[in-house]
Amino acid sequence: MTDAYAEPRGAHLIVIGNEKGGAGKSTVAMHLIVALLKMGRSVGAIDLDLRQRTLSRYIENRVQYCARMGQGLPMPQIVDVRGSIARDLDLAETEEAALFAGAVKRLSETCHFIVVDAPGADSFLSREAHAVADTLITPLNDSFVDFDLLGDIDPATHDVVRPSFYASLIWESRKRKAQAARTPIDWVVMRNRMAPGRIEAKNKVRVGDALKSLSGRVGFRLAPGLSERVVFRELFPQGLTMLDVVAPKDSARTEDLKMAHVAARQEVRDLLIVLKLPGLEGLPLQF
Repeated sequence: MTDAYAEPRGAHLIVIGNEKGGAGKSTVAMHLIVALLKMGRSVGAIDLDLRQRTLSRYIENRVQYCARMGQGLPMPQIVDVRGSIARDLDLAETEEAALFAGAVKRLSETCHFIVVDAPGADSFLSREAHAVADTLITPLNDSFVDFDLLGDIDPATHDVVRPSFYASLIWESRKRKAQAARTPIDWVVMRNRMAPGRIEAKNKVRVGDALKSLSGRVGFRLAPGLSERVVFRELFPQGLTMLDVVAPKDSARTEDLKMAHVAARQEVRDLLIVLKLPGLEGLPLQF
């Protein structure tokens, strides 16, 4: 962590991170960005998944959609962070740390919030982002496969035996931030991509019980996530979120779409309420 992170910054830094792919991090990041924009806040975005660049591509699709349709949509400010090409590991990490710190500093000058999409694997930049987060959101698929990221489970009793490697990373990140900036990290774990209704109800209960048991031990809060919906994947090529669109009146799926839109918007509202982000508590939601 560079000295730049110890300096006070005006923007609240939200990191969306875990070390497993396929948990819906970029979808969560984009919906959170649009929700904050609709609340009248200026939002910056940093995509640290240098290979897949899903959040960057999501925003690029949004820009192209606006140009193609002649339509104005709320837009975040995005700053690219490129990986170092230096062969020396220490030099590469120094360069990447400086690039990330520079991006955070630049966006902090004009934004209320900065949303960082961390890669779904361990990397130097991911560790840097975790260590400077004000709010850390960890989307988790509703299964013990993903729960293994946080804690080891007794296969017979489904009791939590011990915290796992990712929980240890957050512990180290909290220590680093406390030493550098003397401010805490609010860690929020959200159960994401849950099947609607009562599908796999027994598994949901077991995962929920395990999360509640572990939350007090390692210090995270639980938040509702976004349900698994095909429409999320359909909106990506247009750069749209469920907060941007209205179900078409002439569609044969109108009722289903209306229900999906209402439910998805409520899920984002519920998430924003649980996050308790600075300057938003008690305000009426604008979406």
